[in-house]
Amino acid sequence: MSKRKGKVISDADATPTKSRRVTAVGTKDAPGDTSPRRPSSSGLILSTTGDIGLIESVTLKNFMCHHLLGPFQFGPNVNFIVGNNGSGKSAILTALIVGLGGKATVTNRGVSLKDFVRAGQNSADITLRLRNRGADAYKRDVYGECISIEHRIFLDGSRNYKLRSKAGQLISTKKEELISILDHFNIQLDNPVSILSQEMSKQFLHSKNETDKYKFFMKATLLEQMKRDYIHIKHTKTVTRQQVERQEECLKDLKQEFLQKKERYENVSSFSEMKATLENLKKTMAWCLVREKEQFIEQLKEQIENEENNYKPQSNLQLGQTNVTQVEKKIQQIKSKIDILREEEESLSGESLQLKEQVKVISKAHKDQELVYFRALNKLKQSETDQNLLQEKINKAKTSVSVSNDAETEYAKQQKKISRLREQLAGLEKKCSQINEEIENKNQGLFKGKEERDKLKMEERNIQASYSSKLKRKNQLLASRSNKLKRFGDNVPDLLAAIAEAYDKGRFQQKPIGPIGACISLKEPALAVAVECCLRSFMKAFCCDNYKDEALLQELMARFYPKGSRPQIIVSPFSEKLYNIQGRKASHPEYKTVLDIITASNPVVINCLIDMRGIESILIIGENDKARRVMQKGRPPKNCREAFTAEGDQVYPNRYYTSDYSMAKYLGGDLETEISMLESDLENTEAQLSRFQLHVTSVSEDIVGMESQLNSTIVTLKKTQASVNKVKASISELETAGEEHIDDISSLEEVAQENRQKIKAEKQTVNEAKTELDKHQEKNEDIESKYSAVRERIDQLPEDMEPLKDEQLKLETECAKHERNLKLLERKLKAHEDNIQAMKSDLAHREEELQESTAKASEISPERQEVSGSTKSIDTEITRLKKKIKVYESNHGEQEQVVREYAEALTLYRQKTNQVRDLRRFIDRLDNIMSDRQNRYKVMRRSLSVRCKLYFNNFLIKMNCCGSMIFDHNNETLSISVKPPGREDDGVSDMRSLSGGERSFSTVCFMLSLWEITESPFRCLDEFDVYMDMHNRRISLDLLLELSERQHLRQFIFITPLTTRHLPKTSLIKIHQLQDPERDRGEADDRDI
Repeated sequence: MSKRKGKVISDADATPTKSRRVTAVGTKDAPGDTSPRRPSSSGLILSTTGDIGLIESVTLKNFMCHHLLGPFQFGPNVNFIVGNNGSGKSAILTALIVGLGGKATVTNRGVSLKDFVRAGQNSADITLRLRNRGADAYKRDVYGECISIEHRIFLDGSRNYKLRSKAGQLISTKKEELISILDHFNIQLDNPVSILSQEMSKQFLHSKNETDKYKFFMKATLLEQMKRDYIHIKHTKTVTRQQVERQEECLKDLKQEFLQKKERYENVSSFSEMKATLENLKKTMAWCLVREKEQFIEQLKEQIENEENNYKPQSNLQLGQTNVTQVEKKIQQIKSKIDILREEEESLSGESLQLKEQVKVISKAHKDQELVYFRALNKLKQSETDQNLLQEKINKAKTSVSVSNDAETEYAKQQKKISRLREQLAGLEKKCSQINEEIENKNQGLFKGKEERDKLKMEERNIQASYSSKLKRKNQLLASRSNKLKRFGDNVPDLLAAIAEAYDKGRFQQKPIGPIGACISLKEPALAVAVECCLRSFMKAFCCDNYKDEALLQELMARFYPKGSRPQIIVSPFSEKLYNIQGRKASHPEYKTVLDIITASNPVVINCLIDMRGIESILIIGENDKARRVMQKGRPPKNCREAFTAEGDQVYPNRYYTSDYSMAKYLGGDLETEISMLESDLENTEAQLSRFQLHVTSVSEDIVGMESQLNSTIVTLKKTQASVNKVKASISELETAGEEHIDDISSLEEVAQENRQKIKAEKQTVNEAKTELDKHQEKNEDIESKYSAVRERIDQLPEDMEPLKDEQLKLETECAKHERNLKLLERKLKAHEDNIQAMKSDLAHREEELQESTAKASEISPERQEVSGSTKSIDTEITRLKKKIKVYESNHGEQEQVVREYAEALTLYRQKTNQVRDLRRFIDRLDNIMSDRQNRYKVMRRSLSVRCKLYFNNFLIKMNCCGSMIFDHNNETLSISVKPPGREDDGVSDMRSLSGGERSFSTVCFMLSLWEITESPFRCLDEFDVYMDMHNRRISLDLLLELSERQHLRQFIFITPLTTRHLPKTSLIKIHQLQDPERDRGEADDRDI
């Protein structure tokens, strides 16, 4: 309900006026007087006061859960609404509040009006009839003795009003008219004195805050409204004071206008003097213009001379050209050096291939000759060995001529021994063969073991690398808890701080943007893996507007990143508008592009990704099968060149790549989940690494064991071969000894002679082979040294070219910089020359104007005038005089008009001055009135609180209880304490220590106390006795009925679910028994059956 506030208009408005709202009663019967209250005025006043604002009837249709309730014809005094739960008791009270224009939240039954429309219906209707009789009736000639309020609520939460007269004629549909009616009848819907719902009562009963109780008292007695009104008046007074101050400022302007008219009035006689002054000023003005143009021409000549003598642009241009020429010469020299090195590299590459082939041929010939040499040498050694054996035979034959006849017996023994030795040799050779097979098997096993160990070590290194990568990622994520930018690298926050610092110092033309991944967000977070797989390295990339900014950004990156691992930099002019991709964007009715999924606050990021990655032509298709079907089974969508699945797989029309991403690194939303998953992966990887390390250790130990066994077997083989050689030597010796007695000495000597000749020939062959081998050795060493020198030179050339390339890149950057500066200097030189030419043209034009101005000035005043002021001041004075002269010329011969205007200005100025003074006095008087009102407000507040305490104690005495109400107006608290019978000496006296019935009775007593000190046309209590026992309920009802008899001109509506059989039979009491809800009646019928 609107709280209208009046405006302060004049002194008479400062007096208090009669309010039509509910006001605290100033005079009441004493609390001890229990006799019915009688009015002290005439019967006419009684009837009029009791005949307005009473509720005559209420009708509900499709309201809340009820199809039709009513019409309920209420009596003028006491009305009891009785019924079981769900019968519609509270619906009637809710409809009363809503029907009179109250908000849904006031009812505590819903948050919106649409909640009151019955389910399945489009609207709900509430019809109320208010009594409008007596001399104080509201527009009685229009509405008659009854006002009908028809209120319709629609399902969308809207509503409309129809205000009808007693005859049914539509009077108004405006809410303002309803508010006026409620103000006239003293009806306030949000005042608990008028309507106390069970929710409001429950809040009061269970409230633990004494401040809330105090607010309840202030709201019920409208002291709170008075307090707000006083605050509003103070605010209005402050605004008025400000307006008066502004009026005083306006008064200064009015005074200035008055003084001007006064000056006109006083200067009527100076008309001819002003004309003469004006003529002199015109002459002075003409020659002043000539003087200023002469001064301007002199300044212009000086500027032209200064500009022509300024050779700095030409010297800067020549210096720039010299710098460009020098840098280009250096670049050309470095290019020549690089070309020479490249030509040398190409020639050396060909020479290297030739030398490599020669090395192969000569090395092969050397090895063949080495084989020939060693064969000849072995053959010579064998011949010498045979010759030595033959000589020994000859010597033995010569000494054994006198051998006894037992030689044949000795020969037989030797043959038997040879036979035994041959058997032993066969066994040893078989053993050697077995040992060789064993060695070969062990070598194969050892090779397989080493191969397995190498594979395991490689897998171990891969797992170790994966573990290190995951550990680094975990540390980044932990660091990103405090700074999300650390997801993109530990150095990114420091790099961005350095960029911001450089930009603040003006080193960047445009501030670089990046990393790109930190500048974008996803409309669908579930597709983070797909977007990261699509953008990949661009997630860490930076955007620059020009190459100068890129060079500076590279310099900043060098502080934080080693060469080769710096983030990518994309150079493209920044634009504040997104590209127009109409006609180039991929289109599909079901799936979106990457451009549709990502968002960025800066259009530069989107434009960069369109340029570098073509995100407008890449689709995101959630499932793999659907992606294959869309891209590969048939023609791909228009303008679509590739697609990504939700798992990050890349799909082309003719190929498919599986992603190695398991989760999003940069765009992941849940940081803690990702850290938890990484910790789990780290644990698994660490366990896997431990298993591999144990396996590698086991395999290495097995290899060491196999090597030990192989070495032992090789030793055994060597021992067995030594035994075989020893047995073979014994056999050969025995065979030779057995043949000695047969051989003839002379034949042996002949054989020895032949062997000596053979040895001589073989020695010559060995010498020749040695000579040839030395030649091949020299050739091999020579060609290998040449090949090594060529390879070293080839390997050295890239190292020699690398600094040259770096220097070339640096010089090219410097050259581009000088070229840009050169173009800028050329433009500056051209602008300089154009400026000189323009100044010369302007000078010629100004000289012509000077001649014209001099001629005109001579016409106006042939004699040159001495000028002291500026043209602006002279022109201002001429304008002022012209205005004065024009005014005076228009009034020439009518001086009375000037006198009249002066008199009017004087009167207006005095009038406004008096008004401001009166307003000042009024504000001062208002301060005194407000001070007095504040004192009266405090007196009234103290009086109401005292009377409320007295009535409250009086009602408690009727229950044989004692209690107290303590008001603390300074701290705005209200403390209520109640002590039931028999517990007067208990220390606990708070209402929360009481039973439900006792608290309800205390609430009734408090409400009755408020009713005694306030006025309202009707009062409503909802289920006030629900927590009372029968004794407390009977006492409460007696108190309520007693009060209703004293206030028989007021209407009372009590809602209770309990029986009313014990109520007295009187015409003042009307009981409305509501029917049980349909579900209750159905259950009752079932029980009856």
